[in-house]
Amino acid sequence: MVKFSKELEAQLIPEWKDAFVDYWQLKKQVKKIKLSIKNKQTQDIINHDFGLSIFDSIRFLTRKFSHKLINQSTTTDNIIQVKSKVMEDGDEEVYETELAQLFSEEDEIKVFFESLDDELNKVNQFYKTKESEFLERGESLNKQLQILVDLKQILSDRRRKPNSGILSRSWSSSARNSDFSEGSEALSDSGSETPTQTDEVIAALERNGVNFINTATRSKTKKGKPKMAMRIDVPARTPTRTITAVTSMLWEDLVNNPKKEGPGDFINRKKIQCAEKMIRGAFVELYRGLGLLKTYSALNMVAFTKILKKFDKVSNQKASESYLQVVKRSHFISSDKVVRLMDEVESIFTKHFATNDRKKAMKFLRPQQQKDSHMVTFFVGLFTGCFVSLFSVYAILAHLAGLFSANSEVAYMETVYPVFSVFALLCLHLFMYGCNLFMWKSTRVNCNFIFEFSPSTALKYRDAFLICTTFMTAVVGAMVVHLLLRASGFLPSQVDAIPGVLLLISICLLICPFDIFYLPTRYCFLRILRNIICSPFYKVLMVDFFMADQLTSQIPLLRHLESTACYFMAGSFKTHRYETCKKGRLYRELAYVISFLPYYWRAMQCARRWFDECDVIHLANMGKYVSAMVAAGARITYTRESNHLWFGIVIVTSVVATLYQLYWDFVKDWGLLNRNSRNPWLRDDLILKNKSIYYISIAINVVLRVAWVQTVIRFHINVVEWRMLDFFMASLEVIRRGHWNFYRLENEHLSNVGKFRAVKAVPLPFREMDADD
Repeated sequence: MVKFSKELEAQLIPEWKDAFVDYWQLKKQVKKIKLSIKNKQTQDIINHDFGLSIFDSIRFLTRKFSHKLINQSTTTDNIIQVKSKVMEDGDEEVYETELAQLFSEEDEIKVFFESLDDELNKVNQFYKTKESEFLERGESLNKQLQILVDLKQILSDRRRKPNSGILSRSWSSSARNSDFSEGSEALSDSGSETPTQTDEVIAALERNGVNFINTATRSKTKKGKPKMAMRIDVPARTPTRTITAVTSMLWEDLVNNPKKEGPGDFINRKKIQCAEKMIRGAFVELYRGLGLLKTYSALNMVAFTKILKKFDKVSNQKASESYLQVVKRSHFISSDKVVRLMDEVESIFTKHFATNDRKKAMKFLRPQQQKDSHMVTFFVGLFTGCFVSLFSVYAILAHLAGLFSANSEVAYMETVYPVFSVFALLCLHLFMYGCNLFMWKSTRVNCNFIFEFSPSTALKYRDAFLICTTFMTAVVGAMVVHLLLRASGFLPSQVDAIPGVLLLISICLLICPFDIFYLPTRYCFLRILRNIICSPFYKVLMVDFFMADQLTSQIPLLRHLESTACYFMAGSFKTHRYETCKKGRLYRELAYVISFLPYYWRAMQCARRWFDECDVIHLANMGKYVSAMVAAGARITYTRESNHLWFGIVIVTSVVATLYQLYWDFVKDWGLLNRNSRNPWLRDDLILKNKSIYYISIAINVVLRVAWVQTVIRFHINVVEWRMLDFFMASLEVIRRGHWNFYRLENEHLSNVGKFRAVKAVPLPFREMDADD
């Protein structure tokens, strides 16, 4: 049977862990009470005033039964009395326990019940806070939904009567300070004297404080204050909306005169659909948050019940019944507002977003978690064994063929080996990601919430290992077949097509539209790549810049892809002339572009985040990637022009970029090197219990960050050894990135825990504006 402490640890909400009952501390106090009772019994035996005799056992049993009779005759109300009182502010109700019966271990009992009262008050207060937040969110969502329904009615009525209303746009100077790109949207009167259904809807909106009119003709209330106009705020997530937001900002900043109000665009269905999608997502997150709060209440109730039963068992008293009655009357158990709001959200969502189909609504509100399959574990083991066997065969064949000897054929290392290196580096990165997923799960880091992954797109660590072992088995198998065909006397032009075919199959599998081999995950990966490549036109999410950081560690892979694409697209694999792609001017210039691209994408993401959030820290982060671009360009130039000038430039730029990166790794990304922390030079909160792991990780990151030194040192090695060294250094960078990933998400998770942030904040589309806006 699983202990409740382990069950609680597995089921509690990680971001709310500090708000749960400290069950483990209460258990320690119960053990102290048990130890105190045991010590007193031992002391009584030593200090009893009669000698050892055959009557001692009779006296002991008599005393035991007399205590039981006394305890049974004493009601639980005489043991403890739990009183509630309201604090001076009148909002907070706290509980205090008074010991009405003298305990033999009064000090330990008093400490236990004081801690129990503190935990009950903490749980109660946290529940009230979250409940009020969700209730307020529910009210605002109801208003948003009502506005959406009314706008749909206006839109449908205007489609029947085209002149029922027009839309005007007023650009606000606050557009630069928000994440939204759409301007104010208002409806003006059509001039018709006869009231239509649209006029009735607009009148209903005005009664609710919302006035869809031009700011130039905005009417006033009876008190003389202008009525509130409604603005449709649509997040600038796509390039079109981003360009619109920048255009509006420049129009106000440069001209310093907003557009005059007048007839403009009509309300269009696309904006209404976007607003509906935002409100639907907000309802889903609200329902999820209510479910978490319901789980929070149930788990804490069980925790109180378990710990009080342990106390009764140890103290031989019956104090749990009276205290549990108080717990059941407390707000986090007695309040039914969360349950009623959940039912209301279900009915609203079913009616407005699922066409009265409850089963369809539950797919959004309660998505099914994918169950772990033993077949995945079986295939991971199977493909791992196949990979090890095939790699052993490849190593033997390569040794017999003399591929890695000093006198071997250079063409193999220049043409075929880069293709296989691409797959090897990619699979190594997948393996490191699988290790990250395993560690995040073990340490209860909620990576799916941080990355905003849905259950259908989120990979588990077994899935990552399965993809990794499957690809590696296929790659090593292709390498073995390639060597066997070379040994059988096939022409190089025929054999060298095998790596290209393998690469083509992999690309086709990645974009395959059929629901096989993790389709939602593959398409999510493609969307993230699209957002990165099109930076800064797409809004930057956590998963976007996290993936872009991975690409900065895969520059050797991109360089290999460049040479591979040139080799096959130029038809060099038929003539077996690899010099075509090595000595061309275009190829040499592309080396700079490939080396700059990941840093450029990441810098553009920082610029976009600065534009959205107006936080200077993002500009400082962008400077880190600009310095990395300069250092990378200097190192490429130095490999082609080896002189003292470029040697000095490489040293200066690389040292500056490395120091910049190390500072950002430790201080910003990992949150370490805090001098005032209770953990010396770390941070206050650590997930890993062994502090030495963090110090070792800091040292490893420093060593791997300065691996660029090998590009400056001139090793006297042949082409084969140089290729092997290049692959080894690229592998070390991938390992460093996987090592960096864990601490980056650990820091992000602790930030969520500190803010009790377990539900995503979804922006709402409709926002009221006063006259100043």
